[in-house]
Amino acid sequence: MSHFKPYLSQTESPSRTDVEALRGLTLLEFGTDWCGHCRAAQPLIAQALSMQPHWQHCKVEDGPGRALGRHYRVKLWPTVVLLRDGQEVGRLMRPAAAQDIESAMTKA
Repeated sequence: MSHFKPYLSQTESPSRTDVEALRGLTLLEFGTDWCGHCRAAQPLIAQALSMQPHWQHCKVEDGPGRALGRHYRVKLWPTVVLLRDGQEVGRLMRPAAAQDIESAMTKA
């Protein structure tokens, strides 16, 4: 997956089974293109990913009725879920600093 993939539309969103089948380290980012908090977090996420190039990055558009967001109990955007081999190992909501994201990625 590309590090800077745009938010996936509902028809392109991965299923829970797809996410759980992922191997390696994945930063799963829930949000929308129009969300101000999501836009403000983009440089922070990009900076953290540049320091941790072995991570995959998957952006998933979230909203009412979106099953993957409900499975991960997403309440605020952006929510960053850190996965190791498809299993959640960390989470950040509305990250305020690239260092916070990178630190969570290092601990995962």
